[in-house]
Amino acid sequence: MPSVIDISGLTKRYAGNFALKNVDLVIPVGVTGLLGPNGSGKSTFIKAVMGLVRVDTGSGIVLGGDWPKQVKSIRDKIGYLPEDDCYILGLQGIESVQMMAKLSGLPSTEALRRAHEVLDFCDVGQERYRNVETYSTGMRQKLKFAQALVHDPQLIILDEPTTGLDPTQREEFLDRIHALAHRFEKSILLSTHILHDVQQVCDHVIILVRGQVRLSESLANMQRPTQSGLQIRVVRDAVRLAESLRRHGLMVECSGDTELRVQGESASIAKTIWAASMNESVLIERMDEARNSLEHSFLEIVSEKNYANS
Repeated sequence: MPSVIDISGLTKRYAGNFALKNVDLVIPVGVTGLLGPNGSGKSTFIKAVMGLVRVDTGSGIVLGGDWPKQVKSIRDKIGYLPEDDCYILGLQGIESVQMMAKLSGLPSTEALRRAHEVLDFCDVGQERYRNVETYSTGMRQKLKFAQALVHDPQLIILDEPTTGLDPTQREEFLDRIHALAHRFEKSILLSTHILHDVQQVCDHVIILVRGQVRLSESLANMQRPTQSGLQIRVVRDAVRLAESLRRHGLMVECSGDTELRVQGESASIAKTIWAASMNESVLIERMDEARNSLEHSFLEIVSEKNYANS
């Protein structure tokens, strides 16, 4: 697949301690989730790609440019939403976004037009004429998103973009990420600790642990089950249905009162499941091919036993 980032041998130390250790990484076009526990090197990797920190070793190609030699021109092609707030007190929202557009080289009038355009996309209404220091957490995230988009970048890097948002705001934010990737064909690197966000919008997953790449894989491959089976959602009484299926000799795992996973070949076990649900008066909402849990895979990869001797 074509890539937006292809870096090898990336190492960065702080006071002699490795933040990144000999990282070789290819990030394809599309939406990539960057996962890892606190201190794993996610933010350092992002800053290294953008030339915001000086690396000890490493070279590669980023957005067609020779990295890190051409990092300044590469950075012009990147939109960045940092985890921390970044605004100037006393400016209106529209002025903040226009200023970012002008810093990217757009003339004042075009910068203002683009600022209104991206604020519309980010669902910022009349609030754009309020001073930024009066904004709520959700409004500040929208403002940072608009600032990252205003110069029409090829690659958009989002560092913990949904932190502090309520469930509705988070879903709306994820919808915008999906639209950028599929309607506007932007590549996105999403650094987050919220696995739901990755599962909802990402095509590819990277997991960093202690500054090293522990996994770089498509989300579809990650979720491919090691054992065949069916994932079932019921209205309630999953435990009762599970007990009935076990009496028929099936291997069943329950997750709460509405989810269960049944091992076996789908075609051969489906008839038994439907019959058991009728006998137990348990209403099945949906039945899908089983897949691995992203949470389970993540916890397996970052568990201490896997890297204690690294």
